[in-house]
Amino acid sequence: MIHKIKLFLFLFLLIITFSYCSKVEGPGGTITIKGKVVERDHVGVNIFEYPAVDQDVFIIYGNQNSFYDDDIKTSYDGSFEFRYLQKGDYQVFVYSDVNPADQTPDNPSSTTVVLEAVNVADNNEIYDMGTIYIDKY
Repeated sequence: MIHKIKLFLFLFLLIITFSYCSKVEGPGGTITIKGKVVERDHVGVNIFEYPAVDQDVFIIYGNQNSFYDDDIKTSYDGSFEFRYLQKGDYQVFVYSDVNPADQTPDNPSSTTVVLEAVNVADNNEIYDMGTIYIDKY
């Protein structure tokens, strides 16, 4: 009887341990997603490009959420890094201004989302998203 209880307890703990060890998107890994945000400043007919300093960059873990899981500000050169992530799917986004000429009563928003999907398959990978462009009016 004692051996059956010990066996049951051991199997129960083993099942609990493995059910909590499944890795999903998010923190706790060895992956880095990085990139750079460049601001295009529209002044009349001229467009000036420069690093987007102190810009909010957001990340969503997986493809199921519609609310961000983490955010970070860009550095002095427009660069950003989300570090220590697991393998999986991510969505990285920033907000960009909408051209006032494109705003209508049906769509009065002054900002839009610039969204990039990222899939990272290998541990220890540094995934460089390249440059994300945002507009300022």
